[in-house]
Amino acid sequence: MSAWVLPDHIADVLPSEARHIEELRRGLLDTARSYGYELVMPPLLEYLESLLTGSGEALHLQTFTLVDQLSGRTLGLRADMTQQVARIDAHLLNRDGVARLCYCGPVLHTTPDRPRATREPLQFGAEIYGHAGPEADLEALQLALACLKGAQVSNYSVDLADVRIVRSLLAGVMVDTSVLQRVHSALAAKDATGLAELTRNFPQASREGLQALLQLYGDVQVLDEAEKALARVPGAQHVIAHLKWFAAQLPSDVKVTVDLADLRGYAYYSGTRYAVYAPGASDALVRGGRYDEVGAVYGRNRPAAGFSLDIKQLVAVVPARPLKAAVRAPWGASDASLAQAIAALRAQGETVVCVLPGHESEVDEFHCDRELVLRAGQWVVQAF
Repeated sequence: MSAWVLPDHIADVLPSEARHIEELRRGLLDTARSYGYELVMPPLLEYLESLLTGSGEALHLQTFTLVDQLSGRTLGLRADMTQQVARIDAHLLNRDGVARLCYCGPVLHTTPDRPRATREPLQFGAEIYGHAGPEADLEALQLALACLKGAQVSNYSVDLADVRIVRSLLAGVMVDTSVLQRVHSALAAKDATGLAELTRNFPQASREGLQALLQLYGDVQVLDEAEKALARVPGAQHVIAHLKWFAAQLPSDVKVTVDLADLRGYAYYSGTRYAVYAPGASDALVRGGRYDEVGAVYGRNRPAAGFSLDIKQLVAVVPARPLKAAVRAPWGASDASLAQAIAALRAQGETVVCVLPGHESEVDEFHCDRELVLRAGQWVVQAF
């Protein structure tokens, strides 16, 4: 095999796309900072048990492992950063009040998590700890939408769900974990026949409620139907009212849908969850919601809500940004006045490309629209 062949679903990022990704990264972090979120930088690898404890256990199959040559212990290359940020909040910051944290960095997956996905996403996310009310859920989603708007994503839609209804329907039902997983799969696939077979020995209320969920998807009017269909489900009316409030807070031009049988992240989320979709994306651009149990394994079970996205997925569906116009300058290391003029332009934020001797006719990758020329003993910028 050639030395330059990369593993499947791993790729180099070439200059044009790399520039676009970096511009998006900076814009996302600036947007998060404008909302009061502080940047943290968790390590790329940790002891495996730290990465996979608690809600991180679901990431076991996605995590690369290796042996630490210093300690002999097993290390994991992070497949998601949320668990790490929860550890930082619980043990390093240990604040009593609200903590708003954001992050951005590469994560590694043993297998792609969706068709045509990279195994090395560049994950950006934001978390808010310490507030149990719906205001935190809403703020996280509002920040996510502001990030998409800043990235020039348009015509996106928000899909809402809540794991508490299914948990209420399954409360007290004594079955194997494998059966519950198959029930979750049947709900997600809207498989009425399979669900009926799996739940044939469930209590009648649970069986009927789960079947009702299969029809409760569509626009926000579905929540009115849900109030009637789930009238006898403990806690369901509170959840439905919360979802109605949540949807009403979003901008009027944002399409909102609901799917009460959507259980993606069931083991991870503890309440409302959402996904944001946009034209051109094969899967959700953003996933987030409430996950109050995320810090419990670290001895600090704080309320938590947030979201994450993959910038490499995002860059594929947003308009390409034009290069900032640059200035072409002659090479002249020994010319003090030329060096001073170039330094002054760069200090002003200009990109200045010095043409090396013998390369004057080569392709201009920076699309220079001006040049630095000597006029009457002074270096000046003029348009081509």
